[in-house]
Amino acid sequence: MYRKCKSFMVKLGMGYGITATEKNDDVYYFVHWSALDKADKYEIISKVPSVAGIFEIYWMDEKKRLRLFFLEKTNYGGLRSEIRRITDPELCKTDDKVKKILEEKEIWYRYAPTDSNKVMDDVLWFFVQKYFPENTNVKHSGRYENIFLKESAPDKLIWVP
Repeated sequence: MYRKCKSFMVKLGMGYGITATEKNDDVYYFVHWSALDKADKYEIISKVPSVAGIFEIYWMDEKKRLRLFFLEKTNYGGLRSEIRRITDPELCKTDDKVKKILEEKEIWYRYAPTDSNKVMDDVLWFFVQKYFPENTNVKHSGRYENIFLKESAPDKLIWVP
């Protein structure tokens, strides 16, 4: 028998966020992404909520394919301030390579809000295991034996690793 986990879904506007269902010692997450949007500092301030969640930042290559640039979570300051900070080349003070990409490429983002740090840990861990298995620095919450995940998005995104 499945049971819904409490307070695992944050609905904002279009109904995006993260849901979770537990079964025994396993969890089944469903990530409902926001629509992809082109990064513009003024649009981000007006469109992106100032809540916790996970987000992805992409850059578009010459063949019009999106390349994953950042995959992160945010608590303090929320999605709005982190997406704004990461996508603005004027705010990039430490990494010249990142700054060059931000200045020269088209940058896109999407996000999924949640108010649970443990959920963010599990979801981020799942994505890192799937896309960057050599990275062992990201840890899950330790609450579940197995973590499963499905995604939905209003746009069809195929990113190239």
